Amino acid sequence: MKYYGGCDSGSTYTKCVIIDEQGNIVASVIRKSRINPVLSAQDALDEAVGQVNNLASAKDLAYLVGTGYGRNKVPFAQENISEISCHAMGVHVTEPDVKAIIDIGGQDVKGIAVDTDGTVLNFAMNDKCAAGTGRFFESMARAFEMSLDEFSELSMTAKNTIPITAQCAVFAESEVISLVGEGKPMEEIAAGIQLSVAKRCFVMAKKAGVTDTVTLTGGCAKNLGLKKAIEKVLKVKVVDLKVDPQLMGALGAAEYARIKGSVSK
Repeated sequence: MKYYGGCDSGSTYTKCVIIDEQGNIVASVIRKSRINPVLSAQDALDEAVGQVNNLASAKDLAYLVGTGYGRNKVPFAQENISEISCHAMGVHVTEPDVKAIIDIGGQDVKGIAVDTDGTVLNFAMNDKCAAGTGRFFESMARAFEMSLDEFSELSMTAKNTIPITAQCAVFAESEVISLVGEGKPMEEIAAGIQLSVAKRCFVMAKKAGVTDTVTLTGGCAKNLGLKKAIEKVLKVKVVDLKVDPQLMGALGAAEYARIKGSVSK
């Protein structure tokens, strides 16, 4: 049996997926990224390899593809492929009928239109400001003195929404702190933050040509409050993935490894 790997070296988390010759996931890992992407990728690969009895190290993989922020730093990778292509392929093998993705990473927001074969038809990306990214949500949760999960659940309880007008992550955090200091309802401020991010996602989705059902990838896809806000703003159904949405980039990379490894054998 041959195994194929994908390592998504992200700025916030490093993810690794190993699949078999039929494309079944046999190992998956999500780890907080270290400051050194080489060490982050090595840690994730070692942990994933440890989940497969027939593998001793990442060198034993038939083919390995690196993707993400640190894709050029993945040890033993035969090649690297952009995270945009890998997220598209990951969603394609998980939910072939879904042709649109909003990927909310640690540093950027992407809208991706997917072709029938899992390749990218079009995409748009906001990487000029941290507002609307995973790091933005982390700073908002810190301002609320709660975890990301607690922050997501809080916004779901809001009966009204307090708009967040600042377009910059730094100014938005200051605005939120001021609203909290004024004694405004915490859940309504949280709902306003979710709505603000959803509007940024709307812009990226429309630029990419997203008009029908969409799915969310990246760690922020687990934010139920954001999912609800995106459905409201885009007026589309957000499809839940059968596989952890944070693994989509690594899964797509592993599928590309399977395709390329099969051709090169």
